[in-house]
Amino acid sequence: MFGLPFVGAGAWLYLGQEQYPPVVGLPFAAFGLFIITVGVYVHLISPGELRTNGDEAIVAKRHPTQRVATAKIGLGLPLLIVTVYLLYFTYVPYLYPTFTLIIGLYLFSVGVYTYWTNTLTTYYVTTERVLKEYRFLSLVRQEVPRTKIRGVQERKSFLETVAGLGNVLVASGQGRSLEVQMRNIQRPEEFADEIRDLVTE
Repeated sequence: MFGLPFVGAGAWLYLGQEQYPPVVGLPFAAFGLFIITVGVYVHLISPGELRTNGDEAIVAKRHPTQRVATAKIGLGLPLLIVTVYLLYFTYVPYLYPTFTLIIGLYLFSVGVYTYWTNTLTTYYVTTERVLKEYRFLSLVRQEVPRTKIRGVQERKSFLETVAGLGNVLVASGQGRSLEVQMRNIQRPEEFADEIRDLVTE
């Protein structure tokens, strides 16, 4: 869905206008096709259920919220629309549409990347451990066994507090190699409490 407007814009720039050279449309079409291709791949490899050991049971499961990703995409799209307006309906210097294009593409690209990352990231709390799984080209797993958890910390910036989001850090006290950081969690207090309840059992 995110890539189709770029493919359409590229096709129009290549076939439907005469103000600029047709080759201008190729990067837009290529960018759109890239987004579509990676988006299909992300959809096909989205994480399955966690394999548990023996009597281990899943207590809680969360994904990062997509609010942050959609906000970045939402900020980038208007700037891209402004770029088209400045190029085709005004006579302002090319510096202005170039500036809005770069900023708009940056925000849009970061938003789409965040969306993909959040889709492929899962946080689990089981009866035996707390873990984070990220699967793109390969599986990356960080986990802290229940018996080694020494601290559960909640972190929120001002904007995250307003948006109802936050981060939860589970640490073992043995350095960064044994910690799990869970970002962009809705209702992080509830999630942190579930982990604390697990530790005190």
